[in-house]
Amino acid sequence: MRAVYRNPKELASKLKDTVDDYFDDVLSYEKLEQKITLIIKANGDRIYKDGNMPAKLSIVLGAERIEVIDKIAKNIE
Repeated sequence: MRAVYRNPKELASKLKDTVDDYFDDVLSYEKLEQKITLIIKANGDRIYKDGNMPAKLSIVLGAERIEVIDKIAKNIE
């Protein structure tokens, strides 16, 4: 799995697909947590700038996916 994404569109797409796999019961929560943690650590401020997700990501992801990602991100800190 690629961890670093330079393009916000690719990053949003990867996050969306990963969370959707969890919603479709393809991934367990533990695997989702591992993948999202890896992506967050590798991409740093491209996911959270000053504690908030950039508009380009939040528009693609939607509120339900953002809740899941935020919950995982809080456990990292």
